[in-house]
Amino acid sequence: MRKKIVAGNWKMNKTLDEAKALVSEVINMVNDEVTGDVQVVLCPPAVYLTTVRQYLSGNGRVSLGAQNCHEKPSGAYTGEVSAPMLQSIGVPYVILGHSERRQYFHETNAQLAEKINQALANGLTPIFCCGESLEQREAGIHQDFVRQQLTESLFHLSPEQFAHIVIAYEPIWAIGTGLTASTAQAQEMHELLRRHIAEKYGEEAAQNTSILYGGSCNEKNAPELFACPDVDGGLIGGASLKSREFTNIVKARQ
Repeated sequence: MRKKIVAGNWKMNKTLDEAKALVSEVINMVNDEVTGDVQVVLCPPAVYLTTVRQYLSGNGRVSLGAQNCHEKPSGAYTGEVSAPMLQSIGVPYVILGHSERRQYFHETNAQLAEKINQALANGLTPIFCCGESLEQREAGIHQDFVRQQLTESLFHLSPEQFAHIVIAYEPIWAIGTGLTASTAQAQEMHELLRRHIAEKYGEEAAQNTSILYGGSCNEKNAPELFACPDVDGGLIGGASLKSREFTNIVKARQ
């Protein structure tokens, strides 16, 4: 059975004291209010990973994730963070291929394939992001575009490797805009991704792959989105910076 996952991507937000307060509030609320089997993942800026890890120590319900890693294990890449570094401080999850990384840092599908390899080689679970722009959707090429993202970045993996992948579908046109894909649009794309996985790895692998929705998911629309049969949780941006709202989103998935 595939996992229910709600991950909070804090992006480049919060001071250290604010980060400590947020993680403490989330842990307390989740422990007190969440009774289901949903896995919560907090993805703070890299500079706070060790601090947040200390707060999460011994908490099986809330886990830790990084927002990115480099495609090389080490080297002269000033300012970058490698997968072995993340592994060495006990980080189990890493977001790869977020649309902002693709847009601002020009990450390619081929580069992301290398990052995926590094993450898996170091025991990390990648949360691989895919999604289309508004222009691509309006042009009717969004389905082919998203399938290509999976094919070029993931489909070199063995079935055993692919079993460790989490997918996050994020319509780029809905990130930070206040727009949200309708439940029909979200379900259509999640089902499309699951079919594409099945064509490569088989139906069982497809049914065991967690596919999250990302794109202006909030406490109001989360229950409807999470009710879709192929939506297994969410990759939450802005709403993850508010402990009350984020916990309510988690409760919608339990």
